[in-house]
Amino acid sequence: MNLLTRQIILSIFFTLFCYLCKADPVFYMNQVAYDARGAKTIVVRNDGKFEQGTTFQLQNATGKAVFTGKLSAVLHVEEWAKGASFYQADFSNFKTDGKYRIAIGKALSDWFEIKENALAVTTIPSVLSYYNRQRANTPTEWKSDSAVQLYGSDKKVDLRGGWCDASGDVSKYFSHLAYANFMSPQQIPLVTWSMINTVQTAPGLLNKLKVYDGMVNEAFWGADYMMRALSKDDYFYMIVFSYFNKDPKARRVVGLKANSVTTDEYQAAFREGGGMAIASLARVSQLKKDGDFKSAEYLAAAKRAFAHLLVNNTKYDDDGKENIIDDYCALMAATELWIATDSTFYRDQARKRAQNLTKRMSPAGYFIADDGDRPFWHASDAGMPIVALSRYLDKEKDSNERAAALSTIKKALDYNLKVTSNVDNPFGYARQSFKFKSAVKDGFFIPHENETGWWWQGENARLGSLATAALVGGRLVYPEKGGWGVKKELAEYASHQIAWILGCNPYQMCFMYQYGKNNVPYMSSNFGHGSGKGGISNGITGKKENADGSGIDFKMKDDGNEWRWTEQWLPHAAWYLQAVTAMAQQ
Repeated sequence: MNLLTRQIILSIFFTLFCYLCKADPVFYMNQVAYDARGAKTIVVRNDGKFEQGTTFQLQNATGKAVFTGKLSAVLHVEEWAKGASFYQADFSNFKTDGKYRIAIGKALSDWFEIKENALAVTTIPSVLSYYNRQRANTPTEWKSDSAVQLYGSDKKVDLRGGWCDASGDVSKYFSHLAYANFMSPQQIPLVTWSMINTVQTAPGLLNKLKVYDGMVNEAFWGADYMMRALSKDDYFYMIVFSYFNKDPKARRVVGLKANSVTTDEYQAAFREGGGMAIASLARVSQLKKDGDFKSAEYLAAAKRAFAHLLVNNTKYDDDGKENIIDDYCALMAATELWIATDSTFYRDQARKRAQNLTKRMSPAGYFIADDGDRPFWHASDAGMPIVALSRYLDKEKDSNERAAALSTIKKALDYNLKVTSNVDNPFGYARQSFKFKSAVKDGFFIPHENETGWWWQGENARLGSLATAALVGGRLVYPEKGGWGVKKELAEYASHQIAWILGCNPYQMCFMYQYGKNNVPYMSSNFGHGSGKGGISNGITGKKENADGSGIDFKMKDDGNEWRWTEQWLPHAAWYLQAVTAMAQQ
């Protein structure tokens, strides 16, 4: 079967499946590996329907049954697959390393592996390699970026380093949707912070994998870029934009509006990468190691940038007002500075931002993004308010401040579980609340009609962020001994999000490149960059034609718009790294 034929079959899978193989059960699984200590589920589709109480067997490599369980009750997702019947086979209680498959009568799944810290051990070296490959360090880039022109000016600045943003885009971003105000993702600064987090959280694992030094070096690669991006006026340059032009002389330092319209508004606010850059520089200083700069210089730069944004942040926010993204990014910045300095000044700034997040909690349990009633939803960083509060609680000892933050985390996690389980949801895909045409509604995928005017794509970063939040936040408010250290519902929630990325989804597509059974096609880019092993593609969306994000879609060919589904993007692997680090944390 050639690649084009395979792509066509995958893209129309749900439409034709009932006719092609209605009688045969189909197994959907994490195609990489299952963590022995974690939640473990395989989804089964059988439109012929199983009888209530049907059992499944977990068989080892010799075909011997080593575990038996009952399939869940039948589950339906009509907006994805009309008339389809799904079931869950849960074998979380089985924890023995080995190679296994699921058997339901004569129907057999593919083989899969269970082992201790399976995903961290199997994939972290490749995630690190992916970022190394994404470095903007070819001779062409290194030369051109040593003197990049500011948009609307003759001035040039040295912005060497950093990572190319995506497998189809060699631009470099702190954040690329500033004009939309409520959808700004964290890009290069998030990657850097995620690497330092893994270095500090799981050094033993990294040493065992022989990638500790590599992870440290890669984190400093990001930190050194941010040091160069810090202007003499103490703001960060937000974007080096390629204009998707093969000529490196076309690159400019810019701000962005919709449809790649460029401006001179290139100063990064807290929510536009500035907050996470400060957090990363403060945190990397605590490694007590020099990169291209001295350890003390990273901390000094973080202090300068923080002081500048305290005065100028709303000037850089496109609508002139702070929102929830400023709050959680500034909380990260203040927290890391507090940890690094033990200063009461940064303590008070961190408490202020944590209190702001608490005030944004709605009675329903979701955060309010603005000063009105817009629910907070985010295509890549949905779990970040919880992650920021959890990091803050690593330092906060005051009982009243802790109680308020813990209550907020608990309400947010309770909401995540509730909104995800209030409909049949065989894959456990994280649902969300959003405002669409003046009404709040719940859905699987983000609305395509949103503040950006054009940007919607697969949400694998969002899933990784929510998995991370379930684990790091869950250990604070729903701790349990054993497993991943959280209650069963949160462990299952986290597992479902990562499993979806790794192949347990309706298209049986593993979005981590060169892992699993099915991958998206290779995507090439300028200066020899492109898809890399360990990188993660955007993923699955709501139906292309549906403005509210309802339905389901995945396309590997779409007249140039296939990037929405197939393009690798820095934040996906960054949040995945945080999630598997949390899974491996003892």
